[in-house]
Amino acid sequence: MPDFATNLRRLMARLGLTVGQVVDRTGLDERTVKGILSGTSAKPHARTLHQLATGLGVDVDELFQNSASLAHRTFDRQTNPVVDEVVSSHAALFEGWTPADFNELYSHFGTGGALTAGGTLDVVRAMNRKRDVCNKVAILMESGEADVVSGIVEVLYRKVLIHD
Repeated sequence: MPDFATNLRRLMARLGLTVGQVVDRTGLDERTVKGILSGTSAKPHARTLHQLATGLGVDVDELFQNSASLAHRTFDRQTNPVVDEVVSSHAALFEGWTPADFNELYSHFGTGGALTAGGTLDVVRAMNRKRDVCNKVAILMESGEADVVSGIVEVLYRKVLIHD
């Protein structure tokens, strides 16, 4: 079962918010927020979680995170601090990115350690290119060309398997 209290505390710390500020942002009753934080409201209603996530500006999934699985994200961000600079200076490259996309980016390492600015841009462009190709293939698979696309993919897949 998700630990909503831990996740809410983590989000509050990340955003630098007090209970009062969470109440103001979410429109939830202070008793509800304190109940979640204390664990007395272990199973908040779906609409409460939605209101909480919306007010905090995060996906509802953030409230369902397993705290043990978050350690790698902190490590990845600490070892790749230049990524934040690249995100700030090249915002257009990150349009439509999900938290999972950022997790993947942060998990990359360059030769000898953390990513450089150039390495980060290379990874981002490769990820965007891959997403673009996957989107096009998905569209083609919904068209009358699905059999042709499947055949091409199968031939290329066998070719890669034989050469690896």
